[in-house]
This record gives sequence, structure tokens and C-alpha cells, in this order.
Amino acid sequence: MKTLIRNGTVVTASDTAKTDVLIDGEKIMAIGNALEVKADQTIDAEGRYVMPGAVDVHTHMELPFGGTFASDDFATGSAAAAWGGTTTIVDFAVQTFGQSLRQGLDQWHQKADGKAHIDYGFHMIVREVNDSILREMDTLVREGVPSFKLFMAYPGVFMLDDGAIFRALSRTAENGGLIMMHAENGGAIDVLVKRYLAEGKGDPINHGLTRPASMEGEATGRAIALARLAEVAVYIVHLSSKEALDAVRQARDDGAPAFAETCPQYLYLSLEDLGRPGFEGAKYVCSPPLRTRPHHDELWKGLIQDDLQLVATDHCPFHFKGQKEMGRGDFSKIPNGLPGVEDRFTLIFHGGVNSGRISVNRFVELVATAPARMFGLFPRKGTIAPGSDADVVIFNPNVERTLSARTHHMNVDYSCYEGMTVRGLPEVVIQRGNVLVRDGKFHGTKGAGQYLRRSAFHGVPAGEPSPVGVTA
Repeated sequence: MKTLIRNGTVVTASDTAKTDVLIDGEKIMAIGNALEVKADQTIDAEGRYVMPGAVDVHTHMELPFGGTFASDDFATGSAAAAWGGTTTIVDFAVQTFGQSLRQGLDQWHQKADGKAHIDYGFHMIVREVNDSILREMDTLVREGVPSFKLFMAYPGVFMLDDGAIFRALSRTAENGGLIMMHAENGGAIDVLVKRYLAEGKGDPINHGLTRPASMEGEATGRAIALARLAEVAVYIVHLSSKEALDAVRQARDDGAPAFAETCPQYLYLSLEDLGRPGFEGAKYVCSPPLRTRPHHDELWKGLIQDDLQLVATDHCPFHFKGQKEMGRGDFSKIPNGLPGVEDRFTLIFHGGVNSGRISVNRFVELVATAPARMFGLFPRKGTIAPGSDADVVIFNPNVERTLSARTHHMNVDYSCYEGMTVRGLPEVVIQRGNVLVRDGKFHGTKGAGQYLRRSAFHGVPAGEPSPVGVTA
């Protein structure tokens, strides 16, 4: 089937041009002015941006946490992602203690295969490091799972000591993998949590107060120091504070391959939300926690200056009723995580492009191209170019709308951004040539999403091909 997108403004990370896009089957065939072809369907994109489908490299569908599970599974979560302009996710498979990495990966394939509406890959969460696990890391890199998440937080659950972290980092220097680090000082935080609870401080805001930015900054600096000792790159997930960002900045200024992401919640929400009256603050419990408002401008500055390479979501939703409520009176029992996979595209466009902070090209870089490059999917994903997958978002920048749980498609009973007015809407969303969203209706098929084997990490090259105006 051939689809011709006419009259739109095609935007990649490097170019902007009013031109046409021809899709043939699952691939983009040609880009050029006034393409004269016979197409099965023609979509008029006048007044719209034509952008690559977004790539969210940090989601947690159906993640077990504290005796419950994230409320979106791969069916509901991937459909919500598509509604929001995201056509590829990379989720996290979890190794259970005493289990091989392969067993954990197989369990996540069972969760996703035959359910996802959009394309997906996996990172691997490593909970223990030994000789057998290190050998498995080699195998998984060769098989298309080249990224591994380690934790410096959650003692007794996920946290690894510095020796184990250093061993894993050193292994990636040999096998082409990339370590993704949850950087908080879990030992000190655990002491603070127990102290606050002993003093009767169980309200949600204390989740934020017991996870200070200084402890994220310390752990980020330590993670980078260990990576430098191993002579290898490291990637900091969900960076939330100036202190952590300064550690990344210092390393990058010194030439170290330190990379990091942030998330929309750290650009929009704050410690004030954790302190909402009653138990409302529980809706905003995530780790690292929301910070005070001055951190927002620092993180935007980091995105502008490329000290932060991309924006992901850390999408991990739990219903307020029945799930977040598990922590009434004890903030440490509130399931950690926020919904966001549907909102990222518009929130970053609204706060970035509409506000004048970033260009529309930098926007595409942050939500699509850089994630695809960083995690072994480019140029199949993350750009509009002949030969790339036909993952396309036709985005209307002029539609004003209000974010609300009443209208979102994530399987969760609240919105972090309830009542917020934003400008911009993904009107048409296409995955490998198939229309998933159009005219306010969902046309996707459960199970149509394909599993993606990703290439090993070889650094992140600057720039990309400049396909706009080139036909093939």
C-alpha cells in the first residue's frame, strides 16, 4: 500500500522543509516536492508538521512493585503511546534474584509479544552480578539487547554495591553494551526514610524530603567516576536535579562519555505537588522525587545545551484508588511511578517549542532521533528518510486542548497534568505505513507491534543524513 503525505512541513533533527513524503509498504520511499505518484491514499498535511514517530526509551509496562503491578500492560500502554505520537518504546525486563537474565527477558516477552500495538525493545534490569551474569550480558548484546539498568538505590531490592557496578561497567567496555544507572545514594536515603517514619512523618511529601537532590548528585558523580575508571560510557536515567546535572556537565566538559535523560515530570511538576492537601500528593510519588521549581530551568537549560541528550517518560502508572492508597500513613509503601507515555510528545513541544526554548528540530532530536541513536535503532527509527521505517506523526501545532484523565487513554485513574492547557496535537500517527490514529479514532491492532533487536552501543555520532528534498 502506498500513502502520499502532501503539503506538510517535514521536520527532522537537522532539516525543515515543506515537501511531500511517499510511503510504500512499511518504509519511506521518497521525500520531495510535488511527487507525482499513484497512491492508495493521500493525506493532506497542510499547516501541519510531519515528524518521525517518537521513541520512548524508558517505560515500565506491567512492572511488579510493592505487591502490585503497573496499571498499563503492553496492550493499553502501547495504545496510549500511539495516541500521544510515540511509535516505539523500549521497556525494562527484570531479572529476579537467583534467575538468569534470559529467564527475566523471556518473562517480558510473554508480557509483550502479541499484545503491543507499536514496536518495542527491551533493556535488561540486572539485580545481581556474577561471572555467569557477565557472560550472559555478552550474549544479550549480540542478540539485540545491548543496554542494562543498574541501581544505586533500593537496598535489598535492586541496589548493587560499587564493586558489582564496576564489574558490569568494565564488561560493557568489552562487549559493546551500555549501562543505564539509577543514581541515588540508596544507603543514606534508607536511613532517612526509617528516621522520618519513626518520627511519625508518613505523608507523601516526605518521600521527596528523604531523597534529597544532594544524594542524587553524589550518586551520579560516583557512577560517572566508576565509568571513567572502566573507560566506558554511562547513561544516567531520569535525571531530576541541578546537582546531578552538574555532575554530568562536569564530566562532559572534561571529555567523558557521560549521557543522561530527563522526564516531563521533572520539567513541569514539583515538590509542591507532593505536598498537596490530604493524600493527593501520593499521585506524584516517583523516584527520584519531584524537586523544587528552580530545578526546572536548569533541566531545560541542560536540554538546550545538550548536557541532557533526550527526554523519556519513566512511564509506570498506578491507580490512585487501590494502588497509591496502599501507602496511606507510610509514604514508603506508596507505589513509585507516574503515568506519562501519552503526554511526552505534546508536553515537550509545548514547553520547548511553544515557549521559544528550543527549535522544532531540537524537539525532534530530543523525543525521536537521539533516543533512536543512543539505543541502537537509528536510522530505522527516529528520522524521516528514504529507507527508514514509515513511523510518522502529523502534528497540528495550533490545536489548544486540556489534559485530563477524562480524555487520556492510559489505564490510570488520574492525570499528573489535570487541567493543564497545552497547544499541539498528534492528529495522525502512522507505524510502518499503517495508520494507528486518525480523525480522533484508534485504528491500531493489538499484537501488530514488532519486537526490535537493537545494535550495540558505539557512541553517539553527531548529526544525521539530510534527507529532506532528496528522492529515492
